[in-house]
Amino acid sequence: MGVRRIYRNYLKNNLFLKMILMFSLITILTIITLSYLMFSFMSQSIVQRELANQKKAMEGVSSYVNGKFEWMQSLLTDIYQNDALSANMSYFLQHPYQEYAEHRLDQFYKDTNFSTDVLKYLQNKLDVDPDIQNLMLYSAEEQYLYTYNSNRLSKLISTNASRSYIPDIMAQETRTIALPNIWMRKTLNQWDPRLYSIRVPVNDKYSLKNIGQLLLYFNSDGIVRALESYKPDLKGTIFVMTPDGDVMFDSSGQYYGKKFPYTDRINSLYDTGTLQNGMYLTKLTQSRGGFIVMGAAPKEEIAASYRGLRNTILLVSAIAILFAILIPSLFIMNFAKRTNRIIQFTRRVKRGDLKARIRDTREDELGQISKSFNDMLDELNNYIDRVYKAEIKQKHTELTALQARINPHFLYNTLEVIRMRALSQGASDVGEMIYSLSVLFKSFVQQKTIYTMKDEVEACRMYLELFRIRYKDRFSYEIVWERDLAHVQILKMSLQPIIENYVVHGIRSDRKDNRLTITIGEEGGFVRVRVQDNGNGMTEEKLAEITKKLDREETEGESFGLRSVHERLKLQYGSEYGIELHSEPGQGTTVIVRYPGAEGQEAAHV
Repeated sequence: MGVRRIYRNYLKNNLFLKMILMFSLITILTIITLSYLMFSFMSQSIVQRELANQKKAMEGVSSYVNGKFEWMQSLLTDIYQNDALSANMSYFLQHPYQEYAEHRLDQFYKDTNFSTDVLKYLQNKLDVDPDIQNLMLYSAEEQYLYTYNSNRLSKLISTNASRSYIPDIMAQETRTIALPNIWMRKTLNQWDPRLYSIRVPVNDKYSLKNIGQLLLYFNSDGIVRALESYKPDLKGTIFVMTPDGDVMFDSSGQYYGKKFPYTDRINSLYDTGTLQNGMYLTKLTQSRGGFIVMGAAPKEEIAASYRGLRNTILLVSAIAILFAILIPSLFIMNFAKRTNRIIQFTRRVKRGDLKARIRDTREDELGQISKSFNDMLDELNNYIDRVYKAEIKQKHTELTALQARINPHFLYNTLEVIRMRALSQGASDVGEMIYSLSVLFKSFVQQKTIYTMKDEVEACRMYLELFRIRYKDRFSYEIVWERDLAHVQILKMSLQPIIENYVVHGIRSDRKDNRLTITIGEEGGFVRVRVQDNGNGMTEEKLAEITKKLDREETEGESFGLRSVHERLKLQYGSEYGIELHSEPGQGTTVIVRYPGAEGQEAAHV
């Protein structure tokens, strides 16, 4: 009765009040619903934020451990780049230790400037890194293990396969970063559970044959230090483990020497997952090092981050209801209008209009979304531009590969010994040839940042001297060139293969007037080198076949020298540079090589 009276007296004929009450009811229900959704969304955002903080810490740990691995790689690279250290290490790993000690004494007496012992070099590296507990250098051929620990104690241990499992362990171990093997621990008497091992294979610098392994045992103190900056915001526990679940690091210290408690979930987990017992798991795999970083956080610990969120949302919702009754319609209309602009914009982009932009300068959520779309399109356009730069870099990579193939490395010291022997036996012509060859090889091996026309001409001259001595009065050569072009920068070994091609295919041993002329000059903005001989020459069909092969990308086969020179010149300077051939049967062959002029593009020796 009372409700009917109130309706009849106050609402039945009051349309405005009805609209206010109905709109208020809808607004209240909407705000309550939005408040619930907001709480759900924000709580999930907080969870994601905490998991993101945990993942940042995991990435810091992964970066630290991977940094140790890369440091070991660079350590081995530094040894390879130092000829003395590399030779020292190869000798140590391929000879008994007594012979190595005698070798070191011989080197010391022969050359007082001989490089530091590789063992001392490695010891110095260990001494400056407090995280390294043990250093091991294993010889696969001699089956012994050199060890050095943080107490500066070194030891040489025989690991013969008949008395030790270590050769089998070294041969079967495939992981780069792992827990120390139990047999290695027994051998070293190293039982600290807070250690992890990093292993890199050691190869002979010249034969590339595997001759041993370098192992370092690191303690976990460095990982703890890497986590210090993340601790204020870090929830849960960080683990570093092998793919089998063996724990190498545990920020809680509970699982050293044990398996990770959720090992069965590792393989099925892609990034982040939740267990039935309310545990968040986050996985970060480092494929290069072969280890896994895991983050585990209980739901209760994460939930503590948003417990005050509910009261805050209730308070904000009450205030929002008061204001939402007055201005919701205008707000919704404005919101719908701006949202519609964004939808229209995305449709334009979908049709391929990458120059479209949203004109919205406001700083609210929609304004930020609009700005993010605009930034995304800017980055997309920049990315498209960078694709062309990547293609250019690819060409330079191909150029480097081609040059590396024809850059020989010879043992010219051995040639010097042979030359002295020849002179002592009275074979002066043989000694003179070996001297020319030795100087030629030195020019090939010598690494120069800038390689000039003078260097290439001198290399060609020494090469021709070999065959002048070989054929005596049956072969002669002449080099005519403008001395002003001596300092023009060119590609290394871009003329020598052409001359070699004449010696192999063009010289006629039955004639006494074999002659080769090299003429170098500048014409029309180009530096032109003309290599002309009076050798066998070629038929038109053979000349056409070789000319056609010049532009092929074959890496082997006939005319590789000419093809490689031609392709290197085109890659470095452009399609207008390279070589051209002219030949007549029985009359000889002329090869013309075009380089940039003295004022043109410079070429750096690779």
